[in-house]
Amino acid sequence: MERRRFIKHAGLAGILAAGAAPAVHAQQAIRWRMASSFPKALDTIFGAAEVFAKIVNQATGGKFTISVHAGGELMPPFAVVDGVQQGTVECAHTAPYYYFGKDEAFAMDCAIPFGLNSRQLTAWMYQGNGMKLFREFYTKYNIVNFPMGNTGAQMGGWYRKEIKTLADIKGLKMRIGGFGGKVFSAIGGVPQNLPGGEIYQALEKGTLDAVEWVGPYDDQKLGFNKVAPHYYYPAWWEGGPQLSLYINSKAWEALSPEYKAIVEAAASHAHVVMQATYDAKNPAALRQLVARGTKLHRMPKKIMDRAFKAAMALYADLNAKNPNWKKIYADFSKFRADQNLWFRFAEAGFDGFMQQQKL
Repeated sequence: MERRRFIKHAGLAGILAAGAAPAVHAQQAIRWRMASSFPKALDTIFGAAEVFAKIVNQATGGKFTISVHAGGELMPPFAVVDGVQQGTVECAHTAPYYYFGKDEAFAMDCAIPFGLNSRQLTAWMYQGNGMKLFREFYTKYNIVNFPMGNTGAQMGGWYRKEIKTLADIKGLKMRIGGFGGKVFSAIGGVPQNLPGGEIYQALEKGTLDAVEWVGPYDDQKLGFNKVAPHYYYPAWWEGGPQLSLYINSKAWEALSPEYKAIVEAAASHAHVVMQATYDAKNPAALRQLVARGTKLHRMPKKIMDRAFKAAMALYADLNAKNPNWKKIYADFSKFRADQNLWFRFAEAGFDGFMQQQKL
C-alpha cells in the first residue's frame, strides 16, 4: 500500500496499534519544544499539551519528540505567540484570546462574550469556515493553528461579596480573561488580566475583588474558595473557550506528510480529551466546594442582559474598525444563529428534562 494512503486511511488508532507505520520509521528524528501558557499544577489544561506530545511520540515510534514547558519556563505565559511567530520555539499551547491586543480577531479562535458553546465552536472549526478563516488570518503571524482543547462552559467566578445589581459591578476589580474584559469594563467593572499562576495571590491580598478561571476542578485546586465564598454561574464571556496549538509555519512545512497527519490527529485527540477530563472531574469538585461552604449563585439576568447589549455594541464597533474582525465575525455570527436555532430544540429539550429528574 502506498505509504501516504496508509497513514490517511489507517487513522491514529491503527498507527498506534501497529507501533508505527513503516513510512514513519523512515522519517528523520525531530525534536520540538512547546511553550505552554499554563502552569503544570493545572493538569487539565497543561495536560492537554502532554497528551498531544505523548501521542505524537508513540505514533512515530519515538522519532518525533516534543518537550512541553510550563508558562514561564521558556518565556512569559502571554508571550508564547511571539515565540512561535519568531521561531524561538516550534509550537505553543495557549488561549488565543490572550492576544486580542494584537488584533481583536484572535478572540474568536477562543471565546467571545455570548459566543458559541464548545460543541458549536468545534462544529464551526471542523465543519464550518472557522479553520479556513483562521488559517488565512494566522499567515501574517507565521502560524499554523489547530484546535486543541476546550473547557466547556465556564463558571462566572468567585466574589468576596454578592453581586445582585449592576451597581455591584461598578468599580469591581476582577481578574477576567482576555477579550471578556472589554465588555466587563463597558458595564462598569475594572478588568485585570493575570496568568493562572498569579491569580490566587492577588485575590488573597485584596488586589482583586473577584476572579474567574475555569470551573470547579481547577478552581478548587487554585484555592479560590478559601478567600471568596460566592461562586457564580455561568460565565457569559466564556460559553465554550477553545485552546489552540500554534505551530511555526516553517517548522510545519518542514514536516513530512506523514508527520503532518500525525500532528493533526494528535491535536484533535487532545482536543476531545481535555473537555472529557473537565466533564468527568467537575461534578465531584463542585460537590466538595459546596460541602465546604461555597455559596452558589446564578448570575443575575439584569447583569447578563446589560452585558449582552454591551457585547453587541462592541462587535458592531469592531465591524466598522477592524477588517479582520468583520470578515471572521460575519461568518461566526451566522453560524451562531443557526446553531442556537437547532440547539433550542433537541439538545435543550433533552437537557432541560433530564436536569429536573431525581437521579
